[in-house]
Amino acid sequence: MKKVIISLAAVFCMFSFTACGNAGKSSSAKNETVKQDTHTERSDEQNEDKRSDEDKAVPGQTETDNTNESSNKDTIVVYFSATGTTKGVAERIASVTNADIFELIPDEPYSDADLDWNDKNSRTTIEMNDPDVRPAIANDTVDLNGYSIVYIGYPIWWGDAPRMMSTFVEAHDFDGKTVIPFCTSGGSGIGRSGSNLASQAGSGNWLAGDRLDADISENEIQDWVNDMN
Repeated sequence: MKKVIISLAAVFCMFSFTACGNAGKSSSAKNETVKQDTHTERSDEQNEDKRSDEDKAVPGQTETDNTNESSNKDTIVVYFSATGTTKGVAERIASVTNADIFELIPDEPYSDADLDWNDKNSRTTIEMNDPDVRPAIANDTVDLNGYSIVYIGYPIWWGDAPRMMSTFVEAHDFDGKTVIPFCTSGGSGIGRSGSNLASQAGSGNWLAGDRLDADISENEIQDWVNDMN
């Protein structure tokens, strides 16, 4: 009888040890799973943070693709747009002519108050009253080498191109290039703005250019391009 009791006790102990071992393994596996899940969540959060940083817009920049490296295209549209009107026309010209496109961003963005032509003390009024002013450009990294045709777009301010366009043309070599200025405005024509920029550039074959309506269609742009050829 004593032997039977001892045998039963041994079996019970073995069963208890096995159960405890399995429980330990289960707990360890569970802890490992938690660790893996936590690591995955943190990785996802880090990736999301990285995507958020990549998606954040640089202040003052638009969605326009301002890279023109090794595109193998012979035409580029370079423009400045204070309110978005010139931007829309420039994008349509680039689409019709299969051109690269580059938006010039002022180092100091223009506010609504700056653009108030009724205010004699507004920034733009002061700039346009001084032909020697040259506002800085924040991103003038465009490389015109390799392009044979350059469209240059801008709004008309006080009958002329914004002084920032003078900053741009004086900083680049247009030798051997056909340069086509275009502008947008509430009603004023291109006037002498194109010829003034040509004089400041000092190089390039500058065409007369034209004022284009804000809502000009791609078909109308194609006709305009054809008329210049």
